[in-house]
Amino acid sequence: MSIKVEKIYQSTLIENKSKFISILYPLNDKDEYKKILLDLRKEYKDATHYCYAMVYDGYAKCDDDGEPKGTAGHPILKILQTKDLNHSLLVVVRYFGGTKLGAGKLLRTYVKAAADVANQVNK
Repeated sequence: MSIKVEKIYQSTLIENKSKFISILYPLNDKDEYKKILLDLRKEYKDATHYCYAMVYDGYAKCDDDGEPKGTAGHPILKILQTKDLNHSLLVVVRYFGGTKLGAGKLLRTYVKAAADVANQVNK
């Protein structure tokens, strides 16, 4: 049985001067994520990337938002699926700190950032 996210959760991770802000949102309908993303782009307007994944009753969508292919969106989606979180949007907002992490470290950092916030559900 899937877990419905009921409130907003947030965590922050710093890696090589890049700041990763992870935010997990409950969704009331399949298209609500679009407005949340627009609002996030206004709130964190100086951020470099807004990578995300969303799941709603079997429908899933993810986006790397300019990060190297497969390093952000799909790993975030995998966290939502592994944790069996439904009706949810998980966004990792990244502020680039000036040091490239490389694809492997970037992927691991997005996974850790997403897992840190997803692990807060039902605690």
